[in-house]
Amino acid sequence: MRRGIYKKPAELRLMVAPGVLTAQALDAVRDAIRPGVTTMELDAIAEKVIRDGGGEPNFALVPGYRHTICASVNEDVVHGIPGDRVLEPGDIVSIDCGAQVAGWNGDSAITVVIPDPTQPELVAERQRLSDVTEGSLWRGIAALSRASHLNEVGDAIEDYIDSNGTFGILEDYVGHGIGRSMHEAPTVFNYSVRDRGPAVKPGLCVAIEPMVTLGGIDTFVREDEWTIATGDGSSAAHWEHSVAVHSGGIWVTTAHDGGAAELAPLGVKPVPIP
Repeated sequence: MRRGIYKKPAELRLMVAPGVLTAQALDAVRDAIRPGVTTMELDAIAEKVIRDGGGEPNFALVPGYRHTICASVNEDVVHGIPGDRVLEPGDIVSIDCGAQVAGWNGDSAITVVIPDPTQPELVAERQRLSDVTEGSLWRGIAALSRASHLNEVGDAIEDYIDSNGTFGILEDYVGHGIGRSMHEAPTVFNYSVRDRGPAVKPGLCVAIEPMVTLGGIDTFVREDEWTIATGDGSSAAHWEHSVAVHSGGIWVTTAHDGGAAELAPLGVKPVPIP
């Protein structure tokens, strides 16, 4: 079972194209997020980028789901269904997106806080949440680059979040392996666990995705049977990248530069997949 999670070098190379296409789709969505835009309009933007780039939206391949993105707003954490919801000033918006190219997958998520000069404290609080969540993601990726076992990633994520204040780290939703399927083994925890997890060695490819709230970690599923919301109504943020471990180091497949800009301050230099 453990042997099956490691991919061949040629397979890792095939992970790059869907990763880049996922990044391009999220770039386009990020540029379009503003008051007055609906989450369905964002979905259409992402779908066009992916299909024009020769890929297909892998979220739409999940049974029962037919959209390109998940759009989760304010107290919604993940799996929000795009629709007629109109974004407003001050909203915190998490967008999860993935592309499949030639049978291989990319998966990534961003969080954007919409400016609102009438609510500076709310915006600052939500931006702080997003920044800490994103920072924890990059600490997890940096930990992966030097880890002997996968669950060191969760240690690094939790340590960083805890060092920056009081936040809730979701435990019921975690990261995962990625490859031929968008969701594969192994599980990638966003918090410390006793088990060491599988060995980190060339061929491992995972999606690391901390989901963090300003309150507690309890959640519920909305009536649409997809959207996950915080039980206490607190705001949430979600950041994610797909990362490949290879013979020369690591490469963030869903970052245009492989993660170089964010990892350099952490002492890590990503290396393109040979």
